[in-house]
Amino acid sequence: MAGTLGALLLTDGRLPSGGYAYSGGLEPALGAGLAPADIPAYIRARARTVALVEASAAVLAQRSALDAPDRLARVHEALLARTPSEPLREISGFLGRGLLRMARRLWPDHPGVIALRGIDTPLRPIALGAVAAAMGMSAEALARASFYDDIQTVTSATLKLAPIDPVDTVGWLIDLEPLIEALIAQVLAIDTVTDLPALTAPSAEQWSLDHAGKTRRIFRA
Repeated sequence: MAGTLGALLLTDGRLPSGGYAYSGGLEPALGAGLAPADIPAYIRARARTVALVEASAAVLAQRSALDAPDRLARVHEALLARTPSEPLREISGFLGRGLLRMARRLWPDHPGVIALRGIDTPLRPIALGAVAAAMGMSAEALARASFYDDIQTVTSATLKLAPIDPVDTVGWLIDLEPLIEALIAQVLAIDTVTDLPALTAPSAEQWSLDHAGKTRRIFRA
């Protein structure tokens, strides 16, 4: 598959990877008192922390899947160490399994996909990197797709959780483009697992723990 088409596929909300179950942490954030007017700031904060770490891990996973599949597990372990919230680990694993299921069907013989199958419950960025390698995507396209998917996940959830004009969410994304392009440059400059950022969002982690104990919720996280 051409890498350009693959990038579009990975950012398509209809991708059967279970993204419907994830609000990008927005549901627990709103439940904790975040005002809808502050959602753009929330997305921007995610881009600088969680999304940056995940895009970096995805690109490292892609490079491993192409050059040294036996090192894919090491990238996964590094990302696990940077994901302290158990509910966030669980939802990332749920999304990763969805990507793995697709990869096993479409590219069963790719060395990166074979290595991915050896990881117990791969986190989403690791599976995303392996899928991108199988698709022939560039690292830049993968990083951009990873950031875009994080943003579109939150904006899509916004339409279910808060009364807002959908056009406003389009404006949010356009306004974020300069930041995203700058962050992509940071991602592409990372060479090794030890360079993987360890940026956290403590409030989001606590909200995810609180959310996991609720019985009335729309999204798993």
